[in-house]
Amino acid sequence: MQSCAKIPLANTLGLLLLLLMTFCSANDNNSSKPRDKSTRQQTSSYGSCGHGGCFCAPGIPGIPGSPGPAGPAGVAGSPGNHGPEGPMGPRGNKGDEGARGRHGPPGPSGNKGEAGTPGPKGPQGPSGSAGSPGNKGDTGARGKQGPTGPKGPQGPSGSAGSPGNKGDTGARGSQGPPGPKGAPGSFGRNWKHCVFKKLNDGRDAGLIKECIFKKLSDNTALRVFWTGALRIYNCDSCCARWYFTFNGAECSAPAAIDGGVYMHYGSGSRRKDLHRVRHIEGVCEKIHKGTVRVGFWVGKCTGQKSADAYTGWPGVSRIYVEEIPPPQA
Repeated sequence: MQSCAKIPLANTLGLLLLLLMTFCSANDNNSSKPRDKSTRQQTSSYGSCGHGGCFCAPGIPGIPGSPGPAGPAGVAGSPGNHGPEGPMGPRGNKGDEGARGRHGPPGPSGNKGEAGTPGPKGPQGPSGSAGSPGNKGDTGARGKQGPTGPKGPQGPSGSAGSPGNKGDTGARGSQGPPGPKGAPGSFGRNWKHCVFKKLNDGRDAGLIKECIFKKLSDNTALRVFWTGALRIYNCDSCCARWYFTFNGAECSAPAAIDGGVYMHYGSGSRRKDLHRVRHIEGVCEKIHKGTVRVGFWVGKCTGQKSADAYTGWPGVSRIYVEEIPPPQA
C-alpha cells in the first residue's frame, strides 16, 4: 500500500475560500455593460452582487497588518470651561519655617506700665573708700568715772635721790666683829652666750630655752638679755609675756626681768602675723656663786587675755649672760 501525505483540514478550507474570493472578484470586474444609475445595485449581507446574481460570501478576516507610522500631532483644542470648585482637601503638614523677614519699623511707644514690686535685698557691697576727715565735733559731756583697773606690773626702779646733808659726827663705837670675806680684786670678764639657730617654738606657756652659767662670786650680779623674734597672732586685746628665771625662780633683787607683747586688734579682717626681733635685758643681784641655770620662759600677762605666742624664726636667737661687779653704794 502506498501512503499519502495528509493535508490538514484548516489548510484545505483556507485554500477553498481563497479560490472562491478570486472568482467573485473576476466576475465583478468582467462586467462590461454600463450600469444604469436608476438601476439599484443589489446588495446582500454577504457582499456586492452583479446583474447575474450573487455568488460571493464574506471571507475570513485576514491577518492584521503591522501598524502604520504615527500621524502628525493634532492642533491643540481650545481650553475647556472652568469647572466648579472642588471640596476643601485635608489640612497639609506644617511646612518648614520660612526665612526671617526684614526688620520692620519701630512701633509707637507703649503706655507706661505700673510700678513693679521691690526685689529682695541684694548682698552687701564692698566697703567704700575712706572719706575725708570730718570737722572736729563739739566737746562731749564728761563721762562717769570708770571702775578701777587691775593693778599694773611693777614699774622700773626710780633714779637715785640727791644726797642728804652731812650729819653731825657721832661718838666712836666699839670695834665690831670681822666682816665676811670680800670679793676678789679686779678680775677678767666672765660671760657666756647660748645661740639657737632656726628656733621655732610655738608654745604659749613654759620654758623656751636654758643657758647654763658658772658664777664665780657671791658678791656679784648677773646681766642677762634675750635677742630674737617674738610674735603673737590672731587675737584682739591679747598679751604674752616673756621672762627670765635663775635656777627656776624669777629675779627679786631688784625685780623681775621680763617683756610683754600686747596687740589691740589682730583678728578677722585685721589679722596680723608679725614676727619681729625684740630685746629683753636686765640685771639680777643676790645670786649665789656656782652653777646657775638661766631660763627664758613665755606665759600669760597679768590681767590680760592670753595669746597665740611664737618664739624664734629661721634666723638666730641668743641668751647672753655676764657676771658683773656689784652696783655702787
